[in-house]
Amino acid sequence: MRSLRLSNARDIPVLGLGTWRMGESANRRAAEVAAVREAIAMGYRLIDTAEMYGEGGAETVLGQALAEALRAGDVRRDELFIVSKVYPHNASRRGTPEACERSLKRLGLDAIDLYLLHWRGSHPLRETADAMQALVAKGRIGHWGVSNFDTDDMEELAQAVGPGPDCAANQVYLSLAERGPEFSLLPWLREHGMPLMAYSPIDQGALASDKALGALAARLGVTAAQLALAAVIARPGVVAIPKAVRSVHLHENLAAAQLELDAATLAELDRLHPPPRRKAPLALI
Repeated sequence: MRSLRLSNARDIPVLGLGTWRMGESANRRAAEVAAVREAIAMGYRLIDTAEMYGEGGAETVLGQALAEALRAGDVRRDELFIVSKVYPHNASRRGTPEACERSLKRLGLDAIDLYLLHWRGSHPLRETADAMQALVAKGRIGHWGVSNFDTDDMEELAQAVGPGPDCAANQVYLSLAERGPEFSLLPWLREHGMPLMAYSPIDQGALASDKALGALAARLGVTAAQLALAAVIARPGVVAIPKAVRSVHLHENLAAAQLELDAATLAELDRLHPPPRRKAPLALI
């Protein structure tokens, strides 16, 4: 699988697994743990979560799956790239490390590979960035970054942080049907060597039933969802983290990472879902 390089020469796969809506029900926990275990066995190595998801429940699900996979020898810790996020209201100089420690405990890990500010809140950006950089220095996280930051937010962050360890990534909503970040945010991130992590890259499954997309996908011998996902990660500097639990979707998403789209296919996708012609507010889910 292709990968992108972060600022310290660490590579991350262009496709990972999202865990939004996991950990919300005790009745689904066993199935969700099994799904993450299956994903790891298939070859998924990038897994995204957050303290917000199930109020820590998703981190607990992921932590159990990781512990079982590591004990079974299915994967080594250094092969995995684990992402989590801090609530904005927790992202103070003192609250950030406290939230990180709670996440680490739920995940059963000594360090989180990438720790993100989930969205902007009331705490000053410099304060949050200082707390993040302190966590990097202590080895509790490998990198820090942000989520749901638009171009002006990124510029303000760059001004606030000043010289020092850079923000490593920005996670936003990007899909074929929601291409707003391509207008100015994605170019800005590319210029600064910062990957864009696309959440909901299949529009929470909605693009799987897009008839026009399905017709084009059928000609290529793939599903509409696979084509939609391949289109997102075909963009330079983009990583996608679709959530999946069912085995068939895990397999399909992983296979989509191997699709190579030619110029004619990309042009047809642009016709079906045109790129933005002007700046629009960043979409959120």
